[in-house]
Amino acid sequence: MSQALALKLSHDRISPMTTDVPHSNDARDNPPNPEETSAALGKLRVLVVEDDAAALSATVELLQVLGHWATGVKSAEVAKSRFMDGAFDVLLTDIGLPALSGYDLVQSLPSGHRIQVIFASGQIQPDDPMPGTIWLAKPFTVEQLEAALATARAA
Repeated sequence: MSQALALKLSHDRISPMTTDVPHSNDARDNPPNPEETSAALGKLRVLVVEDDAAALSATVELLQVLGHWATGVKSAEVAKSRFMDGAFDVLLTDIGLPALSGYDLVQSLPSGHRIQVIFASGQIQPDDPMPGTIWLAKPFTVEQLEAALATARAA
């Protein structure tokens, strides 16, 4: 057993807490093979876009503790440069990012992309959400994150 990160998310800040959870560095050290169907194995390849450094780090670590392969970037512009169709199963993005918003990022993805989108935001979910996306309201619990990931996996 190692110390792993659990989260208490608030609108602007994440408060880290520790709890004993099995942990492996495999997700960090061994990127997934795109040829494998990781979603079928229960593991997802997640790109996290979050401008708050603490929230980004905590979210990526939590995803790894949950058994997924995750990496993160601090802006939509960097995410666009890292996007390659099929490289990720899920894009988990904040909406209120500097310069390009999370909405702008998703709208700029190539048509026909196969990535599932989860918007994680402290903003109220719009009445007319972007089709095919999942909304995860901040602050969110581990269970709510897992539920959003399960919805993305099933899509």
